[in-house]
Amino acid sequence: MGFDWKEMFTISMVLFAVIDIIGSVPIIVDLRAKIGHIQSEKASIVAAVIMIAFLFVGEEILKLIGIDASSFAVAGSFVLFFLALEMILGIRLYKEDNPSTASIVPIAFPLIAGAGTMTTILSLRAEYEKINIIIAILINVTVVYVVLKSSSKIEKLLGENGLGVIRKVFGVILLAIAVKLFAANVKQLFP
Repeated sequence: MGFDWKEMFTISMVLFAVIDIIGSVPIIVDLRAKIGHIQSEKASIVAAVIMIAFLFVGEEILKLIGIDASSFAVAGSFVLFFLALEMILGIRLYKEDNPSTASIVPIAFPLIAGAGTMTTILSLRAEYEKINIIIAILINVTVVYVVLKSSSKIEKLLGENGLGVIRKVFGVILLAIAVKLFAANVKQLFP
């Protein structure tokens, strides 16, 4: 089918909600305070490479271990569901260790290109054209770069309440996407 504006916009919004870079501003500000300078360019480029590489080799890795794309999409819908619950309810289901370096770990991976993002990319691959996914990844990485560069300004502008509202809105969107992904792929598991 090829390039489609509507698909690209949908995928961009899904990835934006999953990556949740605006909701991660407090984490980024905290990391910057602990570690110092964060290399925004390096983190953005590494995250883009990880996501695009996973788009192309992720399914082959799954085949190697005997899992089909529909099963992974259903599993991915559960991951998105729990990420959405974290965003909506303000709870933390997944806990990470405190980092000692910042640009690649934990900014590029797992903050930007983490398990939720990888699962989402493979789940999206089951439904959308690769070119639209790649463009959406590049759009999101550009947004991530801008946010990383201006994280302290964004935090001051939105404030704690503003960040919380944005996080909850994208949580609800992500929850709806998780339900749609589940419904679209679960049928294929039971012939």
